[in-house]
Amino acid sequence: MNLNSRTLALITSLAVAVVLTAFLALASSFSSRGFVAALVIVFVCCFVLLHFSYEALVFREVKNVYSSLEKLKRQDFKKVESRSTFAADPLKKIKDEIYMIAEGKQQEIDELKRLQVMRREFLADVSHELKTPIFAAQGFIHTLLDGAMDDPVVRDKFLQKAARSLDGLDALVQDLISISQFEKGVVELAKRNFNVVQLVHEVAEQLEQKAAEQQMTLHVETEEPVMLYADPNRIRQVLINLIDNAIKYGRKGGNVWITFDEGKRKYTITVKDDGTGIAEEHINRIFERFYRIDKSRARDNTSTGLGLSICKHIIEAHRSFIAIKSEIGKGTTLRFKLLKAK
Repeated sequence: MNLNSRTLALITSLAVAVVLTAFLALASSFSSRGFVAALVIVFVCCFVLLHFSYEALVFREVKNVYSSLEKLKRQDFKKVESRSTFAADPLKKIKDEIYMIAEGKQQEIDELKRLQVMRREFLADVSHELKTPIFAAQGFIHTLLDGAMDDPVVRDKFLQKAARSLDGLDALVQDLISISQFEKGVVELAKRNFNVVQLVHEVAEQLEQKAAEQQMTLHVETEEPVMLYADPNRIRQVLINLIDNAIKYGRKGGNVWITFDEGKRKYTITVKDDGTGIAEEHINRIFERFYRIDKSRARDNTSTGLGLSICKHIIEAHRSFIAIKSEIGKGTTLRFKLLKAK
């Protein structure tokens, strides 16, 4: 039963009017005892109605408000009572505001906890990723200092390995700097008109040897120019990462397709493979920093583990997003949209 102040005032007034009308109608036949009895009846009725009104509309709701405030002070957001519909409008509004604040605070706390977990995971991942190339380079250099320097073959071999480890470390640091700059919004995109089909062919040539090692075939849907307005160097970075991942995690002897679909204002660029696919529990996390689906490949030194995260930031900087669709045994499709050339 939803009673507000107006409804209760109407009920009270109606009850008093009925009692007084009945009293006036019977006043001529009342004795002195009848007047006393009528007075008692009217008093009791008014007391019950007014007490009920104050209790229901004021005191009970004020108690609930104070109870909610106490729970807010204790940061006990999860145990706040459900919203009451049995309240006067002003107090109900106050209660609703308190509940909204409580829910907002709970969301903030949950988000802070989530960010704290991500921060711990990120620090652990960075420590691990930095430790691997540093320890490798240290091992090679200390081996040379311990006497292997005198053997020219061993010296050159170990120096090359140390150089590769340090190159990997440099790539990791550069990727971390890029992500940090994107997240701070300090990266300025050098947008211009360019032919993305030509860019895709250049990337395909760059990755041709890697595709040949996996016996994979790269298919570019069209040879006609597709003119876009974006930062070509950043889009090259995105295409290299997406196609490289399709080759790396696709099936041997498989295919990778790069297609272009024209829309009203944008082109949709799709990179699709017919590999093993990605399980559903991984799809929402593949763009996280250092997240790898296959943990056995976590020591793969050809990748920093930041490629897809950088792709996500680059496309978001172009005011778009990367959509992913994957099915186990059927392959993975990644697509994003970019503006047509001006």
